[in-house]
Amino acid sequence: MAQAQRPKFTPEIATIEAQPTQWVPMIRCPADFPLEIFELAILQLVHHPEYNSTLILRSEVLSERTNGFPASTPVLDGSEPAKCIHRKLLPRRPGRDAPLEQHCTFYASEGDAIDNLILTPTVPPGGSLPYYHPAVHHIRFRYLASSSNSADEPIPTTGTLQIEVDPLPGTPNDPNSRLYRTCLALLETVHRYGWGVMGNYKKRVIHDCVVPREPYQDLYLVMRERHKHLVDTWQEVTDPYKHVFEDIGIATFLVLLWKDTYKTSSPILESGDVEEFWKTWPRPPGGFIDFGCGNGLLTHILAAEGYAGVGIDVRARTSWSHYPASTQSSLKVHAFDPLSLEADSEIFKPGSFIIGNHADELTPWVPVVSRLTKASGYISIPCCAWVFDRKFDRARDKPFPYTEEKEGSFVAGLNLGGEGSNASSYSMYRIWLASVSQWCGWTNECEVLRIPSTRNWAVIGRKNLVTEGGAEEEWVERAREIIEEVRARGEFKPRKPEGKAGEH
Repeated sequence: MAQAQRPKFTPEIATIEAQPTQWVPMIRCPADFPLEIFELAILQLVHHPEYNSTLILRSEVLSERTNGFPASTPVLDGSEPAKCIHRKLLPRRPGRDAPLEQHCTFYASEGDAIDNLILTPTVPPGGSLPYYHPAVHHIRFRYLASSSNSADEPIPTTGTLQIEVDPLPGTPNDPNSRLYRTCLALLETVHRYGWGVMGNYKKRVIHDCVVPREPYQDLYLVMRERHKHLVDTWQEVTDPYKHVFEDIGIATFLVLLWKDTYKTSSPILESGDVEEFWKTWPRPPGGFIDFGCGNGLLTHILAAEGYAGVGIDVRARTSWSHYPASTQSSLKVHAFDPLSLEADSEIFKPGSFIIGNHADELTPWVPVVSRLTKASGYISIPCCAWVFDRKFDRARDKPFPYTEEKEGSFVAGLNLGGEGSNASSYSMYRIWLASVSQWCGWTNECEVLRIPSTRNWAVIGRKNLVTEGGAEEEWVERAREIIEEVRARGEFKPRKPEGKAGEH
């Protein structure tokens, strides 16, 4: 049976009570879910403030208590404090906005049901609220139960959601004010979360499967400050903001991935600069290979941060000559030919980590070449759908046999997102690509990267597949068979280098 659609969000200005109180009603709407779901909905709001403000990076829980509440906790008629989460809001731009601590107090009425949440910022003496926080002493979320509902209603409209505030003196709260717009956005979020909980909503994609969110975000802020100047010196005709911040995000992910991957096998490099702490972290023993590096930006960022490797492409880009000499020496004009890998032994060193970042026709070769060259791992971020010697055809190109799992569990583990039908051509291509990886003996790890691109799904191979009869010799033979089949078809045409390779 199809899941019912979420009821339309119908907010209205809340009525101000005749008797003045501490609380100013701002906005309300039908809850469309029962009281017992309210706590789950507002918990999501507490733990993920970044979904409501692009200026907030995330929140960190400092403590949680069920008694001994702070002196700033408001007193409510008919409800008692039940729990308080002390959190810190971290800004996305710490150079401009300050972090802010906040007490999130949950109140329960009769029957121990949570029916109120109050957010209370804690500002140090002489301090002020950052821009991303409304100018209020408190924000109050209320669930007002209704007694007029029938028990057999198919979609229970069992109450009203209402937001009230205790504003700072002189703060405008009319429908055109910033405070009202903020309350409107918060109310819509709680309404959406509540309906999602009731309908067993599943996220379209799951982030942070391989690299945890907090260390990624923290390091990304550092890397962004170190490399954002590249926007102003961009030499290509493409959008600098998209490409610069996208590759900063990918580089950040790789640095943390390598730290985890090589922690037990590679020596930690020495560095006297504690501010550049990542330069002490492990890295691929054979360096990295940026496969089809294009403008060379990702290679440049990694090289600038002390990571050895090369970026190869069939032609040099305008950007290459504008990078420092240390980066230029890492960029190579090279036409990759998988049918003669022996000739590329100087580039594909054992222990290398291969990067396929929107590598187009090179994408399907990444797991194959990684196996044949004894790479220590790879990452592939596919964009255009290619198989080994032509464009992907969803009717013709069926996935390779799965070496360990049945089809259902194999696909479910790929974190493809969407509604689960996997009927789109891009989803089918990613299934095919992951099947190639597993056929060559790699354990698939899939991540939806936090980068400004709709093509942000990545498949990672850094561990050998664990099977009863599998062995590396078998996986190498499978990779060789793929090359022989491509050679027999005679359709693969390696591209020729454009320009003089010796110039870069």
